Amino acid sequence: MENIGGVALILFIMALVFVIKTINVVPQQHAWVVERLGKYHATLGPGLNIVVPFIDRIAYKHSLKEIPLDVPPQVCITKDNTQLQVDGILYFQITDAMRASYGSSNYIAAITQLAQTTLRSVIGKMELDKTFEERDHINTTIVSAIDESAANWGVKVLRYEIKDLTPPKEILHAMQAQITAEREKRALIAASEGRKQEQINIANGEREAAIARSEGEKQASINRAEGQAAAILSIAEASAEAIRKTAAAIQSPGGADAVNLKVAEQYVGAFGNLAKTNNSIIVPANLGDMSGLIATAMQVIKTQPASTHAATRVVANQSGNT
Repeated sequence: MENIGGVALILFIMALVFVIKTINVVPQQHAWVVERLGKYHATLGPGLNIVVPFIDRIAYKHSLKEIPLDVPPQVCITKDNTQLQVDGILYFQITDAMRASYGSSNYIAAITQLAQTTLRSVIGKMELDKTFEERDHINTTIVSAIDESAANWGVKVLRYEIKDLTPPKEILHAMQAQITAEREKRALIAASEGRKQEQINIANGEREAAIARSEGEKQASINRAEGQAAAILSIAEASAEAIRKTAAAIQSPGGADAVNLKVAEQYVGAFGNLAKTNNSIIVPANLGDMSGLIATAMQVIKTQPASTHAATRVVANQSGNT
């Protein structure tokens, strides 16, 4: 009985081992390479997979996720013979598990070495200043060069990023001095441009002020001229109205007598003023015949048209004022 129990236990253990060897569960985003009697047989995908124990063997296990690979720093020489220490990071992904297993003995080392050699080649074609400006070009060139060769290894290179570009200390000091000089130059240019713009603004302001003053003086002159014209017109209209009223008054009953009296008064007043302002007295020949003189003047007034009456009235007024 003991022998039977021992044999049963052995058979159970062998059955358990057989089941474990037969059933394999592959995780998501993984691929397992199976060899049968030392030869590639199949690639197991995620999920439950069955293999033949002791005949089939899980030879390689690969992750299909994106893998970051740190590329060690190295010294590159630029086109202008300047040493530059460069390091970066490479992102790749296994796309063919069979080629990744048998295409290269160590695809990670192969990718790393290819990235370094391609980087030295690209940097060697550029001057130092361009290496800082053309990072995208460097990254794209390295990815294209590696991806073409890595296709035989079942690897897809996704991107390459430069982490650091470190020139020698002497170059760093020279670059800092150049940057400082450029900044001082831009500051001086900006200051001169500011002064130039200031002078332009002042000149424009003075020109606009002069134009505004001339426009104001022009408008003031126009206003004065219009005011004088309006005043002259008003005076002329008033004078015309006065003449019309005088003419109407003369034509009315009793107007002629009033004119006779006014002419006589002005006549006498004029001789009185002459006596005050001059040592010599001028006496007309017919001073005694005053009524005859006034009658003659009135006869002249009656025989003239209305416009002549108005002129006579103005002359009489002027004589009275003098």
